Amino acid sequence: MPRTALISVIIVALLLTACSVKYSFTGASISPDTKTIQISFFPNRATNVQPTLSNALTEGLKDRFLSQTNLSLVSSGGDLALEGEITDYRVTPLAYQGNETAALNRLTINISVRFTNNKQPEKSYESSFSRYADFESTTNLASVEGQLITEIVEQLTEDVFNKAVVNW
Repeated sequence: MPRTALISVIIVALLLTACSVKYSFTGASISPDTKTIQISFFPNRATNVQPTLSNALTEGLKDRFLSQTNLSLVSSGGDLALEGEITDYRVTPLAYQGNETAALNRLTINISVRFTNNKQPEKSYESSFSRYADFESTTNLASVEGQLITEIVEQLTEDVFNKAVVNW
């Protein structure tokens, strides 16, 4: 019986190491020959420019890919490449009250992303992503803007990451 268990463990180990795709606990599946990623700066092309947003988004993407994969960041020629821009940053009123004032406002951020997989070109994509966060209309945007941007950037980086390397 112990010999059969040992042989079973060896066979399972061999099958797992023979897989052609690396999986991580984050759900990322990346081919074993993919070692590097290039993440270009995401400029803010929106009509309303928030000065820290480009840096927050770019750094958020770098953090997400470096912390959830074994990829190394390179400045050019990566096996994977991310580039894009912020296309919209706006605040809109929501949920009007009886006195025709808004009870809530919504901060929306849209980005355009071009993902290139140089090892598996069929997995490359060009897509837009949009996320938002609501806040009380009685609250000054400047007092909650940093927190809202952090929340939205986290959601956007998760969307981009999932579409790029999580193939569920």
